[in-house]
Amino acid sequence: MTDDNYTGVTTGTVATACSLAALDAIIDSPDIACVKVETPKKTLDIIIDECKLLSSFKAQAIAHKNPYNDPDVTVNLDIIATVELFDKTDEKSNVIITGGVGVGKITKPGLQIPVGDYAINPGPRKMIVKNLSDKIPDGKVAKVTISIPEGINIARKTMNPKLGIVDGISVLGTTGIARSMSSDAYKNSIVTQIDVALASDVGDLVFVPGNIGEKLALERLDVKKEQIIQTGNYVGFMFEEAEKRGITKFTFFGHMGKLIKVAGGIFNTKHAVADGRREIMVAHAAICGAGRDDLQRLYDSKTTDDMMNILNEIDLSFEVSNSIASAIHERCMQRFDLDLNVILVDMEGNYLNNNMEL
Repeated sequence: MTDDNYTGVTTGTVATACSLAALDAIIDSPDIACVKVETPKKTLDIIIDECKLLSSFKAQAIAHKNPYNDPDVTVNLDIIATVELFDKTDEKSNVIITGGVGVGKITKPGLQIPVGDYAINPGPRKMIVKNLSDKIPDGKVAKVTISIPEGINIARKTMNPKLGIVDGISVLGTTGIARSMSSDAYKNSIVTQIDVALASDVGDLVFVPGNIGEKLALERLDVKKEQIIQTGNYVGFMFEEAEKRGITKFTFFGHMGKLIKVAGGIFNTKHAVADGRREIMVAHAAICGAGRDDLQRLYDSKTTDDMMNILNEIDLSFEVSNSIASAIHERCMQRFDLDLNVILVDMEGNYLNNNMEL
């Protein structure tokens, strides 16, 4: 199961495997070590850690996601499926899917699952139904309960609390195959912040790079947590998605060290992708009148905080920060139909420029 595209399996695939193993245990034998799961991309062999028959019509199976090339908080977590067969009483689907301990519940609109339901996304739901439905005996319905016992604790490390998903993590996966954080899967996870905010009629949005930006924005601005959207390194992607959804104006708030890259047209701010901080700082310092020796000092600096200290020494920090903020605004206007209020801060949250409306 290793090719150029394969890196791991989704929680949805593991949940499907456990559901399939538990059903097989009821209708055949509980001695199951591996099952074949049909995903939208390919058929995968998934190892089952434990499978046991609880009664003649109820069984439970446990499996986990093996580590792969991604800092995935759900790796090695026990994912449990309990399957119970009932007599069918109507003509609806012969598979009922619900959540148990550690699977979050939806409390805000704007997500793929309605408010009040468990956070088991459409992809995993379809996989479970597809893999189980033909195996269920005639006249029976299989109730599938997915549980992730450590999900409540792990959820704190995810975006679920921000999205209004409470008491656990989500069961995710579109293709059944998990890829690294540079993939569309990660982008899809962060763009849901925008959808939830719009569905909840939250206005005056503030886009920040990450947790530090969010913390400082909550301290310095008159905003609530629901108004803050984290972009991660994918600034360009998130701005594009905001534009697609009809958002034309918002605040872009964050530490100079991150936001300065956008002034140079760098819309993926991951260090390994592009940097250019010192070059951008030197260019704007030169525009604002810094001398050659000071420009060399700026160029030789390791961090933007060091650069700002130099600019403070020569009384140019405010002027240079304004120049950089204007460049960020201009770059975004060139690429998107967006009017940004750019706010640059240091690590203590002190304002560095005067473009402040909030």
